[in-house]
Amino acid sequence: MTGQRQGNRRTQPEGHAKVWFVGAGPGAADLLTLRAVAVIAAADIVIWASSLVQAEVLDHARADAQIVDSAALPLEDVRALYERALAEDLVVARIHSGDPALWGAVQEQRELCDRLGLPHETVPGVSAYSAVAALAARELTVPELAQSVILTRLGGGKTPMPAGEEIAEFARHGTTMAVFLSAARSGQLQGELLDGGYPADTPVLVAYRVTWPDELLVECTVGTLAETVRARKLWKHTLFLIGPALAASGTRSHLYHPGHFHEHRRARPQARRELRTADAAARGRAQAGDGRGARGPEKQSAGAGTEEREAGP
Repeated sequence: MTGQRQGNRRTQPEGHAKVWFVGAGPGAADLLTLRAVAVIAAADIVIWASSLVQAEVLDHARADAQIVDSAALPLEDVRALYERALAEDLVVARIHSGDPALWGAVQEQRELCDRLGLPHETVPGVSAYSAVAALAARELTVPELAQSVILTRLGGGKTPMPAGEEIAEFARHGTTMAVFLSAARSGQLQGELLDGGYPADTPVLVAYRVTWPDELLVECTVGTLAETVRARKLWKHTLFLIGPALAASGTRSHLYHPGHFHEHRRARPQARRELRTADAAARGRAQAGDGRGARGPEKQSAGAGTEEREAGP
């Protein structure tokens, strides 16, 4: 990919033919960004998927806008709408659930727009994995324990997985993982997580339709994942967060430590010496092979059973 783009992006849709791919977030209409609201409000055609996006999102559309439910439309029918937008100089808001960068089949639509000569732009949205972390009040990256987040899905479904992207391979990293589109094969998911090296008591958050009125959040472990999903018949619209960071406590980042300095703040000398000593000890643990020693049962276990939280209406 080559080329350069200017940083002053537009916050309002332009008045000529264009498609805006809008991330609607995980469900709740009030999680739309201000830019997304502005785009929907200015669009002549609003395309949305009723099976994945709450109807309240359409409250921002103009009264005279054409509203099209894409739930039953193949790409060929969507193409006809894009062709009409180009011919009649219309603005289209194509609303996708979550963030368009993840599993939204958006790239093929961008390429279609390019072939048609139809300008397009994307408005990012809140992804379901970050909404789940917010609901659970958990940070997914914890110092000395997890500094990476893997976003993936289970292989064996309708879309083949590239070689080397199996769940078991990713699980070997032992860090935080967000697994999408995999609830229907929870037994296979549990097996691959265990095969990859997650201990059976590794914490798991099972999240169903987070930010929707019927949202459900269940805490379990890798060892009880499959039975937890089956007991609640969660076959779709379910996301899993997995990893020791979900039960970690007692850690502190450098960011607000008095011994840490940056361009806006000086370090306090004594705190700086203490921080250096702590950093040296952490490096020693990592070199000795137990850099993730906090993953032991005392910091990792979420309990033998499960804990369930359900949102009210």
